Amino acid sequence: MCSSLRRHGSMMSLTSANSGVSSTSSSSKKGHSLREKLSEMETFRDILCRQVDTLQRYFDGCADVSRDVLERDRVVEEDEDDFPSPRTSGELVHNNNGSKEKLFQPVSPKGVNGIDFKGEAITFKATTAGILATLSHCIELMVKREDSWQKRLDKEMEKRRRIEGGYKSTLNDLKKSHYRGPDYEEGPNSLINDDEFFDAVEAALDRQDLMEEQSHCEKTRLHRSIPVPSEDLYSSTGSHRYSDKVEEMVQNHMTYSLQDMGGDANWQLVVEEGEMKVYRREVEENGIVLDPLKATHSVKGVTGHEVCNYFWDTAYRNDWETTIENFNVVETLSENAIIVFQAHKRVWPASQRDVLYLSAMRKIPAHNENDPDTWLVCNFSVDHENAQPSSRCVRAKINIGLICQTLVSPPEGDKEISRDNLVCKITYVANVNPGGWAPASVLRAVAKREYPKFLKRFTSYVQEKTAGKPILF
Repeated sequence: MCSSLRRHGSMMSLTSANSGVSSTSSSSKKGHSLREKLSEMETFRDILCRQVDTLQRYFDGCADVSRDVLERDRVVEEDEDDFPSPRTSGELVHNNNGSKEKLFQPVSPKGVNGIDFKGEAITFKATTAGILATLSHCIELMVKREDSWQKRLDKEMEKRRRIEGGYKSTLNDLKKSHYRGPDYEEGPNSLINDDEFFDAVEAALDRQDLMEEQSHCEKTRLHRSIPVPSEDLYSSTGSHRYSDKVEEMVQNHMTYSLQDMGGDANWQLVVEEGEMKVYRREVEENGIVLDPLKATHSVKGVTGHEVCNYFWDTAYRNDWETTIENFNVVETLSENAIIVFQAHKRVWPASQRDVLYLSAMRKIPAHNENDPDTWLVCNFSVDHENAQPSSRCVRAKINIGLICQTLVSPPEGDKEISRDNLVCKITYVANVNPGGWAPASVLRAVAKREYPKFLKRFTSYVQEKTAGKPILF
């Protein structure tokens, strides 16, 4: 009994000590390092291991008592078989020494009377709470450290980007100074190989993107309020000398441009970014790349009318088109058709390009009420006496179509349709004859890079311009 009390006292002191350690650990300041937190968790582990050992000894003692009771019952049963005499459970019997004892005297496990289960439970809860608190603090430290490293990585990446941009710019300037004369620029006898040509073009495009990014951050775009003509003006081709040609182009786009290319092996998927997919079909004629490109995209929060309006209306052209040096409307054919001259920025060593094209915007009503209306802008090259080709630029030929359909999901309850219920399905097709003598590999690489960038930039611009404005269906 005394030894049992001594064990009970030692267990209570252990419990009190463990509880003190746990309380101290759980209230530790967050300024501790990970190494100190690891040491704390090792202490918690030792506490739990000692508790497990104590419980194991207790259950081992219980198992020994069970075996002793079973053995005693077996001996008593054998004695009763030899000397049958009825007794009650509390009847006294005489042992060999002449002392009296009850037949079924309770037996306690040896060495396990002093365990304080309530104290052990409190210790266990406090220890586990301390472990969780320490782990939480370790996670916070790791997140802060990861954020710090991420900021350092971002700074290094930005520094590397600036250095690479400066290197390419310097290399470009060196090539310009070293490679003088037309033989080192685009032409049939160019002495620049394809890799050097592409590096120079890529460096120039990177520099243009950087300048445009800085310009976009510094200036605030003017949100003009330009009245939109009635939908009826876009329902017909109009009356002008190119009316039949416009109608032909519109019908070709509605027939062929909207076809699914999933089963057409001639089209190759070259870019896939989220909802946007860009396909290309490789075509060359007399060494000039004429690759038709087709892109599909889904944009939330805008309508087909809005997308086509911002694409067609020249009032917004300089807001989203970053490759133009200058442009002007050569002739207005009707309310929905114009002829535009457009000169693009030169990208050395390639020659400067310009285009002269007719741009028409149309609305194609749906055949039945379940189908959406289709809005379309078609741009195709034409000739005009007021914009003749010049020796300063290479005249490119284009045939481009932007086709948009608006899908509306029903709003909940009696709510009005909002921009959250709108998705615009966009199909963009481009057939471009760049002319000149640019290497085929360079033209394909630049197209693969620039078309997805243009589509993302333009659609983001439309979302920005229409945000918070009434919906234009």
